[in-house]
Amino acid sequence: MRQYLNWKTYLAIVALVIVAVSLYYTNQLAGKLAMEEKKKVEEVAGALKKLINSTNPQEQAVASNVIAQNTSIPLIFTDEKGLIQGFINIDTVRALSGQKNIVEEKLNEFKKTHPPIVADYGTGKNYVYYGESELLIQLRYFPYVQLTIIIIFLIVVLFALNAANRSLQNQVWVGLSKETAHQLGTPLSSMEGWMEMLKESDGHNEAVIEMQKDLDRLKLVADRFSKVGSAPQLQEENLVTRLEEIVNYMQKRAPQKVIISLRSKEAEVPVNMSGPLFDWVMENLIRNALDAMAGHGKIDITVTNTPQQVYVDVQDNGKGIPRYQVKRVFAPGFTTKKRGWGLGLSLSRRIVEKYHHGSIFVKQSEVGKGTTFRIILRR
Repeated sequence: MRQYLNWKTYLAIVALVIVAVSLYYTNQLAGKLAMEEKKKVEEVAGALKKLINSTNPQEQAVASNVIAQNTSIPLIFTDEKGLIQGFINIDTVRALSGQKNIVEEKLNEFKKTHPPIVADYGTGKNYVYYGESELLIQLRYFPYVQLTIIIIFLIVVLFALNAANRSLQNQVWVGLSKETAHQLGTPLSSMEGWMEMLKESDGHNEAVIEMQKDLDRLKLVADRFSKVGSAPQLQEENLVTRLEEIVNYMQKRAPQKVIISLRSKEAEVPVNMSGPLFDWVMENLIRNALDAMAGHGKIDITVTNTPQQVYVDVQDNGKGIPRYQVKRVFAPGFTTKKRGWGLGLSLSRRIVEKYHHGSIFVKQSEVGKGTTFRIILRR
C-alpha cells in the first residue's frame, strides 16, 4: 500500500474530508431551513384563511402583512379538484414549454417536492403546494460547487508542482552534464598529449590506433554532455549512415553471441538531427538491450521511412519489461539494474522530444520475449 500513499494521495484525502464535512453541515442547515420554510407556508395558509373568513379589519391587516412578508417561497393554491385558485412568487410571464404555462409546470414540480398543506377556506378543502426558495436551492447546491472548485484547485496545484519538479530535474540534469563535461576536459587533454608521444615512438602503431579511437569516443561523450541544456544545431544527415556507424561501434563491444543488425529499405534517409546527441540515444537503447540479454541474443534496428515521419525501432529478445513498469521506464531515477542512476532513458526522451521534436516510447514488451522501443522523427 505504501507505493500508492504519497503526498498527492494525502492531499486528495484531505480535500474529500473537507467536502464531506461541508456536505454534511450544509445538509443540516438545508434541513433546518426547509423546516422553517414549511412553518412559514403554514402561517401563510392560516393568514389567508383569516383574510377570507374574518370581518375584523385588524385581523385582516395582520393576515395581509403575513402574506406580504413571504417574498421568497413560491406558493400555489388549488381546490379539491386540483384547479389553480391562486399563486405567490411565481413568474407568469415566462413559459417553460408549448401551451402549458409556468404555473402548471411549477404545480407538477411542487407535487413531487413536498406534500401539500390542507386548508379549509369555507368552500371545501383547499391545498397549498409550495416549492423551495432560491436561498434553499443555492444552499443545497453549494457543496457541489465547492467540490468543483476544490477539484479545479487541486488540478492547478498538481500541475504547477509537477512543472516545478520537472524544471528542478532539468536544472539538475543540465548541471550534472556540464560539470561532467568540465571534469572530463582536463584528463582528456592530458591523454591527447600522451597519445602524440606514443605516435612518435615505434612498435605501438596498432595499439595507438585503437587507443586513439577510444580517446575520440571519450571526446564525443564529453561533447554530448556539454550540449545538454543548450539548444543544439540540427543538421540534415543520412540517418542510415549514422546508424551503421553506431551498430559497427557497439557490435565490437558487445558479447560475441549477440548480433546487432540494421534494416532499412532505403540507403539514404535524410533527417535533421544533432548527430552526437542522437548517437547517445541509440547507444543507451542498445546498452539497455544488451543488459536485458544473458550474453546471447539479437538486437534488430529497423528504419521505416514515410513522407511525414521516420520510425526507428530497436527490438531485442531479452527478458522484457513487466507491464506495470512500462510507464515508469522514462522516469528519472528508475532502473532495474543493481548499479546505475536511472538517467539514461530519461535523458534519451529529453533529447528526442525537446531537441529533435520527436517522440520515444515502448512500442511492445513481453516478459521473457523481449522489448521494442520506437523513436519517431519528423521528416
